[in-house]
Amino acid sequence: MDGSFEVNGVVAGMSCTGKRTNNEDTCSGEKIADGYLIAIADGIGGHSAGEVASALAISLLFREFHARYRKEMSRKEIEQLFIEIFRNAHNEIEDAATGEREGMGTTLVAAFIRGNTAFIANSGDSRAYIIRKGILFRTKDHSVVQSLIDNHQISPEDALSHPFRAMLTHSLGSNFIVDTFCLSLRPDDLVLLSSDGFHDYVAEQDIATLEWDGPLNELVRRLVTEAVEVSRDNVTVVVYRGRA
Repeated sequence: MDGSFEVNGVVAGMSCTGKRTNNEDTCSGEKIADGYLIAIADGIGGHSAGEVASALAISLLFREFHARYRKEMSRKEIEQLFIEIFRNAHNEIEDAATGEREGMGTTLVAAFIRGNTAFIANSGDSRAYIIRKGILFRTKDHSVVQSLIDNHQISPEDALSHPFRAMLTHSLGSNFIVDTFCLSLRPDDLVLLSSDGFHDYVAEQDIATLEWDGPLNELVRRLVTEAVEVSRDNVTVVVYRGRA
């Protein structure tokens, strides 16, 4: 479903159907205890099953994080919490994938920002970036073209137009895996999450050199609006920006 949200001037997100007939992306962001949780899921499957899977993953992630997170949790405990929640979402999607929803699945990328630390988890090809005068970090896609890049069979530039670029090697609902990361942030660093409808059509050099000043909700709206002009997919972006 199309829509946007903003949390305390620190988090903003927006999702747009774009040139597709329906939106299989789901996104959200909330203040949870002493941090902010943000996430994007990009659904897979026909008969509206993709949007069901993405909504299920986001709902379970926020529900379980609210219920289980504690301020005294260590780095390892937060990473383990992400792994367990992602697996629970995977299992729930598998259980629900019956009838017309058989084979449904979803990507899921999430970040929990606490103080000057970002905890990131991802499965599939939705991405997390940390931007500080350029791209400091980004997650690696679980996709066929990423495997081809890793094996030096194609270049990153070739991947943008490769016929297999939409084929995933891992996701929630199929061949489960989750990567986790823990990274230090500086004031005013950006944590950017995006679905492939954004980053498959906006070059990384353009992401790295974007003007990031101004109200966060206006920035997100500009990013999505510009991507929709060239994207053939749903476009979803969520951004966290710390305060100096």
